[in-house]
Amino acid sequence: MNGQVEDGWGKVADAFHANFEGSPGEVGASCCVYVGGRPVVDLWGGLADSETKRPWKKDTISLPASTTKGATAICAHMLVERGELDLDAPVVKYWPEFGAGGKDRIPVRWLLSHQAGLPVVDGRFTFEEACAGEPVLRALEAQRPEWEPGTEHVYHALTYGYLVGEVVRRISGKSLGTFFRDEVAGPLGLNAYIGLPEEEEGKVARIDFDAPPTMENMIAGMIETTGLDADTVTRWITAIWGEGSIQARAGSLGGAFDNASEFMHGRAYRAAEFPAANMLTDARSLARMYAATVSEVDGVRLLGPATVERAIEVQTDRTRMHGLPADLDIPANRSFYMSLGFWRACPPMPLAGPRSFGHPGSGGSIAFGDPDAEVGFGYVTNLFSFRPGERRAFDLADAVRSCLG
Repeated sequence: MNGQVEDGWGKVADAFHANFEGSPGEVGASCCVYVGGRPVVDLWGGLADSETKRPWKKDTISLPASTTKGATAICAHMLVERGELDLDAPVVKYWPEFGAGGKDRIPVRWLLSHQAGLPVVDGRFTFEEACAGEPVLRALEAQRPEWEPGTEHVYHALTYGYLVGEVVRRISGKSLGTFFRDEVAGPLGLNAYIGLPEEEEGKVARIDFDAPPTMENMIAGMIETTGLDADTVTRWITAIWGEGSIQARAGSLGGAFDNASEFMHGRAYRAAEFPAANMLTDARSLARMYAATVSEVDGVRLLGPATVERAIEVQTDRTRMHGLPADLDIPANRSFYMSLGFWRACPPMPLAGPRSFGHPGSGGSIAFGDPDAEVGFGYVTNLFSFRPGERRAFDLADAVRSCLG
């Protein structure tokens, strides 16, 4: 284990070290905590590549998957902060072609809160088309929503990035990856990329997989983390994630993504911009980014307090999850507690405090901010575990809360 830990923050270092001894034990990882705009924990260790035994270095970056969505949301809310984006305006104000198929009244906030009814894309797409982006955007423009927008929600696993990213592009004239580079990563000096330059390839950690995802593991993990009874969780997960469900199809993007192809290890995936899923970064950059939304970091503040308050207001407690059986009710704070682009702290994911906001990523990574404690937190791993409730990130967050008192 390498890095630095200030006095009073040893419990985070202990939890980080324990993750390498646990089950699953880390391959390589980094963890960072900012408080009041300055780092109090900055740790890294293990292997960036288990095959070649390349060590995880201070500048090693890895794929935190959907933790990317939080960075994309921050970009959108920066435009809100500047008065250039109205969350309650229809998307067509900024993206006129989006209005086809009865979508002309969908406000921007429903894109950010996964209520637009567009979790899947009509038609089949190749991996190359997904990387190019334009074919997916044209399909999203043309298609009709899967439900009446604003009445239900379900996780827009990949389309979220295309939808929110295109709004940012229409307003700023920059792709989401370019906007992030120029307006977030650059000013803060982050080691973070949505669309990785080729010269940064040598810093990328290789991903290992603990075990393939299964319905049994998902159900067991959700029972453990939500505290709901086994029958309720089994019916919920089977309905939402079962074979052929919209949620199950959302992750393949019309067949473009085949996990068996190991596309995440390839240059094409890392070079493309997927604002929902393919940021490459380290924990230090994630913690610094979120810290700059709740405090000033070396003279930089990304979002003001009023913008943050609007951004973190929970939205998914107002609508039902799409696909749930009619007689089944799952509280939002036990399932999908989403604000405008950010997960909010809830019993399954307590983070640092009740007003914490951020985003986890498939595989185990997570990043969040807390406006009350002025905390920015980042954790990145290259060992992907798909079991909900897997403890590595949660134990680190528990340690942060303990150190905060």
